[in-house]
Amino acid sequence: MLDEAVDKRDAILDGGTDALRLVDGAGDAVPGFALESYAGKWMAITPGSEIAGEVKSWLKASEKSVYWKRLDKHQKDSPVHLYGEAVETPFLIRENGLTFEVSFESGYSQGIFLDQRLNRAEVMRRMAGGGKLLNLFSYTGGFSVAGATGGGETTTLDLSAVYLEWAKRNFRHNAMDDAAHHFCKGDAFHWLKRFAKQGRKFDGIVIDPPTFSRDEKGKVFRVERDFGELAELAAKVLAKGGWMLCCTNFRGITENDFMRMIAMPNMQPAAMPQDFPEESYLKSIWVG
Repeated sequence: MLDEAVDKRDAILDGGTDALRLVDGAGDAVPGFALESYAGKWMAITPGSEIAGEVKSWLKASEKSVYWKRLDKHQKDSPVHLYGEAVETPFLIRENGLTFEVSFESGYSQGIFLDQRLNRAEVMRRMAGGGKLLNLFSYTGGFSVAGATGGGETTTLDLSAVYLEWAKRNFRHNAMDDAAHHFCKGDAFHWLKRFAKQGRKFDGIVIDPPTFSRDEKGKVFRVERDFGELAELAAKVLAKGGWMLCCTNFRGITENDFMRMIAMPNMQPAAMPQDFPEESYLKSIWVG
């Protein structure tokens, strides 16, 4: 079943994309196990502390560089090296013709969320011809790179200076001048209020926050409690005729619950990529 799952992904892999989910748990008849490929380097993912013996044997026989990430909401440990050559330095992957920097040594997350592949492609399409894009909770700037590639002028916002520098490198990996774009460190609520006072408007806004976060002053953000306010603030800096992409991977709410939080006209849900068949946990709502 593992070989069958991998073979099904061949249609996605091409010269423009070499990073995707190869196995997605019960969706590929392998409950409790997921496998992602980053330019041929593999990341095994499990919710517990064990990998079944036959799966381990299959991973070892692949002769790939294989790392293992254990999902734990309380303790986010870095992936551990299992088999093959160790990957000790950042490397580049391709997605929809774009280049992104990935690292297996950077902590719990590797630098890109593969389940957002279709949304990044749509942002690139929507920014064709120009416009201003605001990317909140940007992480390493994947949506910003997509928007800039489409022709937009981007503003990339995150609490982490480390991730903002990573985002700038992603611009440079795509032969774009990061100095031609804007990078803001700090809290999204603060910056949205500041942009509103300044009269700044954006043609597209991406809102993809973590389920739970804490800002520099200790204020806690929770999707189920605070996303509505966040969307309302973002709407105040959205240009006439503009659009927003609102996302959450919080499993504790339904897509309908999420749409009620956003509470705006012209809302359209978007599907997850086909290499994620197990569960539609990522709620993506296009507004406008």
